Amino acid sequence: MKQTNTSCKSAAIDKTLMIPSLIVTLLISIPLVVFQEQGTKMVTMIFNGFTFNFKWLFLIYGFFCVTFIIWLSFSKWGKVKFGAPEDKPEYSTYKWIAMMFCAGIGISLARWAFFEPAAYIGNPPMGIVPNSSEAAEWAGMLGQFHWGLTPWSIYALPAFPIAYAIHVKKLSALRFSTACKGILGKKADGIIGKIIDVLVIFGMIGGIGTSLGLAVPLVSALIAHFMGLSQSVFLQMAVLLAFVGITCISVFFGLQKGIAKLYDIKTYLAYFLLVFVLIAGPTIFILNTWVNSIGLMVQNFIRLSLFTDPISHTGFTESWTVFYWSWWISYSPMMGLFVAKISKGRTIRELAICELTFASLGNWMFFAVWGGYSINLQVNNILNLTQLIKELPPEQTIVAILNTLPLEWLIIPVYAILCLVFLSGTISSSAYTLASQVQKKISGDEEPRSIISVTWTILLGIYAAGLLLTGGITSVQLSSVMLGFPLIFITIIMVMSLMKWLHEDYGPILKTPKIALDPKDIKPVK
Repeated sequence: MKQTNTSCKSAAIDKTLMIPSLIVTLLISIPLVVFQEQGTKMVTMIFNGFTFNFKWLFLIYGFFCVTFIIWLSFSKWGKVKFGAPEDKPEYSTYKWIAMMFCAGIGISLARWAFFEPAAYIGNPPMGIVPNSSEAAEWAGMLGQFHWGLTPWSIYALPAFPIAYAIHVKKLSALRFSTACKGILGKKADGIIGKIIDVLVIFGMIGGIGTSLGLAVPLVSALIAHFMGLSQSVFLQMAVLLAFVGITCISVFFGLQKGIAKLYDIKTYLAYFLLVFVLIAGPTIFILNTWVNSIGLMVQNFIRLSLFTDPISHTGFTESWTVFYWSWWISYSPMMGLFVAKISKGRTIRELAICELTFASLGNWMFFAVWGGYSINLQVNNILNLTQLIKELPPEQTIVAILNTLPLEWLIIPVYAILCLVFLSGTISSSAYTLASQVQKKISGDEEPRSIISVTWTILLGIYAAGLLLTGGITSVQLSSVMLGFPLIFITIIMVMSLMKWLHEDYGPILKTPKIALDPKDIKPVK
């Protein structure tokens, strides 16, 4: 299929957006790095206050995302196409879903799918006895709950108004503020719009900082174990340099020739490791645990979605569910912008079904297979993961799990390469989207200038190197998660904007117009 995307080579950088974003990031990050002990205590205190006092808001928002998207997809507006009637999708359905999945789930999936279910066995919610058979059953389900419908709904929600704004309304800026124009009007081009976009950019930088903080120690631990080296700052910097190098190459060649190709590599490596662990591991145990987990999740989905733990205050909701929901929210700007960009020619219903169903299924498969393998190690006393989690860092626990697999001499380097490519793909999507954010004018058919994408990649690498060298990554991880709080309200404005546009362009939701409005007749927003 002939591709229509072109690079917007003459577009200028919006310095009034890029410079404040970098200044805000530095003003928050530098004190946390210089005053590590005090900064960590302060941010931890603020984070704990946010998660305890506003967990009800995060949980309601997550549940709202799921119910709203399901409702929207089955409404009469579900048939609305992002583009003109003659517009065709630029990617096959398989590649579109693969790009969507790989952009949203990178190193975090590779890290947590092995580790997280084992952690739940020793610390289950709702009064379940730790290390019991019931705890092991819930461990298989909780990972799939935290990485399933709700996360992908949080990711998907911003994509709908952004895609409608750039592909239907033909707005020329790929930004959150642009998608708010239905409600904010001209104010979206003023100081209010700038504040919204600066918050979004800061959230994306913080989200990448969190991912790098997870990825670099894990990959360096895998390399150190495989090559008989000791963990060192030099090794971590070498791994970070590899991340940045791969990302620079992929973003330089753009979305079609660079990022999409990188996602192909990620997909094949992930398939290989998924199938290998399923076949080499306890296949029947894994399949039985997965089916059982589906039943538990269907039975307890609403309860878990709204479980604030108001009486016992065990801290499980804050430590896991609210932490994850806020992390997904902080990453949702990148996902919303990226998915909107690649969804031209798709309908609202297609986007909803594919992102919620197929993307969730992808996560469930990894947690079912890799998580099921870890649960089997614990319940059959092959490896005492509950104890290892208390004694070792997560990356060392993962190395211990991988060592129990057949052909570990092959699997560990392949897993390390997967982690390397996984995060490089996520950084590529983020750098590409950040470049689109700070470019003054860019249509839905144009790509940002390659030099801007490469510049953002290098800046992200320098930012991460400084954090890793000074040990300040923990504080920045926590502070980036807290940005999910204001993004809730920004996203709600975007949803209201979408609803207003759909109402104006296609008529009230409860009334079917006698003659359906042709999308090509919709007037662009000025």
